[in-house]
Amino acid sequence: MPASSPTTASEAPPPAFADATASDAALRRFLHGLPGVDAVGLEARAAALGTRSIKTSAKAFAIDLAISMIDLTTLEGADTPGKVGALCAKGVHPDPTDRTVPEVAAICVYPDMVATARRALDAAGGRAVQVASVATAFPAGRAALDVKLADTRAAVLAGADEIDMVIDRGAFLSGRYLQVLEEIRAVKEACARPDGEDAHLKVIFENGELATYDNIRRASWLAMLAGADFIKTSTGKVGVNATPANTLVMLEAVRDFRTATGAVIGVKPAGGIRTTKDALKYLVLVNETLGDDWLRPDRFRFGASSLLNDLLMQRQKLTTGRYSGPDYVTVD
Repeated sequence: MPASSPTTASEAPPPAFADATASDAALRRFLHGLPGVDAVGLEARAAALGTRSIKTSAKAFAIDLAISMIDLTTLEGADTPGKVGALCAKGVHPDPTDRTVPEVAAICVYPDMVATARRALDAAGGRAVQVASVATAFPAGRAALDVKLADTRAAVLAGADEIDMVIDRGAFLSGRYLQVLEEIRAVKEACARPDGEDAHLKVIFENGELATYDNIRRASWLAMLAGADFIKTSTGKVGVNATPANTLVMLEAVRDFRTATGAVIGVKPAGGIRTTKDALKYLVLVNETLGDDWLRPDRFRFGASSLLNDLLMQRQKLTTGRYSGPDYVTVD
């Protein structure tokens, strides 16, 4: 397993929950039997944890930790090999003037850019940096299953270490939970490689479209029962992406799932996390909910493009006492 890959989840539901996935009716009963989310209490806790102050040496440690957790991302129709190559070089050496800055966790690209990213990372000496690829008709997920599986297999064949899939939100919101679970399982199977070094699967919910915290909790449990290695908030392509509150729901689901099954699942908030202050709030949420065991790149990631630049500027300020400003970093 590559050094920073997510910890592998079980591909089958844990024995204690096998009956819950035996039929659509059983899965619906299980998911709707989960405790309801106290929205007021949840938002108050997320807000309170967001006021925690992290200073001096602890802040320096947290900044480097956050850098090492970034899935540095470009998911635009205008992406070119040159842009992807430059992003890979930045991921390996975020600050070319300071080689003490850690590498990012992964470079996240569309499937047709996976091979380009892998070559660029190898050339830059970043073999430990993963190549993550969105798949399954990202971001809408509106495609037939065979198309989604072909999309996934193409990315894995090209060298993707990780696959970020989107669930069918229409099916989920219509209550077709078993369909969503079986699709996740099928994508998980499509992540397989003959050498056994299977790509790891991150399952994206698009929390802004799920509308309620109860739905986010249900989606979290459904994905974990289906064998997700990571659960991810959003695509970054809608109006509401990651928020501290909706991420906290997922962190609590991961905590409860581990208590019930012993399985370790990662969490990835994505979209709208742009500043060091934002990132540190999420690290506090992780530490307070799951403990410092999850403060590592194989269990927590940030999906981001602009976050890295702010972390680098804040790191420079801590090191030199001077704020360098945006000219200090590259424009992605």
